[in-house]
Amino acid sequence: MEKKDLDWSGLGFGYVKTDKRYVSNFKNGAWDEGVLTDDADIVMNECACVLQYAQTCFEGLKAYTTEDGRTVCFRPDLNAARMYDTALRLEMPPFPKDRFIDAVKQVVKANEAWVPPYGSGATLYLRPYLFGINPVIGVKPADEYQFRIFATPVGPYFKGGAKPLTLCVSDFDRAAPHGTGHIKAGLNYAMSLHPIVEAHKAGFAENMYLDAATRTKVEETGGANFIFVTKDNKVVTPKSNSILPSITRRSLMYVAKEYLGLEAEEREVSFEEVKDFAECGLCGTAAVISPVGKIVDHGTEICFPSGMEEMGPTTKKLYDTLTGIQMGRLDPPEGWIVEI
Repeated sequence: MEKKDLDWSGLGFGYVKTDKRYVSNFKNGAWDEGVLTDDADIVMNECACVLQYAQTCFEGLKAYTTEDGRTVCFRPDLNAARMYDTALRLEMPPFPKDRFIDAVKQVVKANEAWVPPYGSGATLYLRPYLFGINPVIGVKPADEYQFRIFATPVGPYFKGGAKPLTLCVSDFDRAAPHGTGHIKAGLNYAMSLHPIVEAHKAGFAENMYLDAATRTKVEETGGANFIFVTKDNKVVTPKSNSILPSITRRSLMYVAKEYLGLEAEEREVSFEEVKDFAECGLCGTAAVISPVGKIVDHGTEICFPSGMEEMGPTTKKLYDTLTGIQMGRLDPPEGWIVEI
C-alpha cells in the first residue's frame, strides 16, 4: 500500500480529512447495514436531539504500523464495550460490539494509505461516535440515531519529547458521584471546557479534579486518568464510580504487574497522600502517559522527586513497555492487538 505524500513527522494533533468514513443509521427500532462514504458532512434538522439535549457519546482509538510492517489496532473490543455501556446510560440503542470492531477494521482498511509509517511518531486516530439525530423538542431520548467513525492521521501528542506537566487543583467539579463521570459522554467534556481554559490562562497544563462529594480524594483530569508511583515502586491509580475506565490505564496496570513485576493497585487516593508519591502521570489514548512534575493547590506546590525534566524511571518503563506492545516490538497479551 503506497502511503500518502505527507510530512508525517510534522503532523500535529489535529483533524485531517481522509478518504472514507463509516455511517450506520438506527430507525424503526433497528440499525441498518452501514456503509463507507466519501461524504464528511452531516445533515440534520435544526431540532435534532444531539443539538438540543447533547445526547451523544464518543470513543477514541488508534491504528499503527508495527515494526514488521503490519497495520494493527489496540484493544478495540474495550472501546466497543465502553461505548455500549455509555449508550445504555444515555438511553441510546447500543451499536453491537461485533459490528463496532468490524466498522473499525473497514475504516482503517479503507484509509490504509493514511496510516503513518513505523518510526514516524504518528498514528491514525479513529473517532467512533453515536448521537440522536431526529427532531426532539420535549426532554426525552431521540427515536433515530447515527453511528459514525472517521479517521485522521495525527502526530505525537508531545513534539520533542514529553516534558513533565504542571497541574492545578480545580475549584470546579468534573462529575457527581452518581452522575455520568464513568461514561464517555460528550456532555462531560463540555463541562470541562471552562475549567481547562481557566487553567491555561493561569499557566497550567491541566486540572486535577477532586471528588465532588468530599473534595478530599483524587479523581482525574478533564481527559485523562492518573497513575502514581510510590517511593517503594508500587503503581497506584485512583478508584471511584465517577472516573472514566480508561483503556490505557487498565493496560498500564496489567503491564506493571505482568511485564514489569511491580505491585499495582486501584484504590481510593486521598489528596493528602499525593505529596508522598515519587512519580505521577496522566494516561490516555493520545499520549499514552504524560508525566506530571508539579501540582499546585492554591499556591502550595507539590513537586514530585522525578522532577520537571523527564519522565520518572518507573513511568518511563511503563510507557516503553506499552508502546513496545502497540508497535510490535514486544509480544502482546492475547487479544490486545487486532491486525487489519
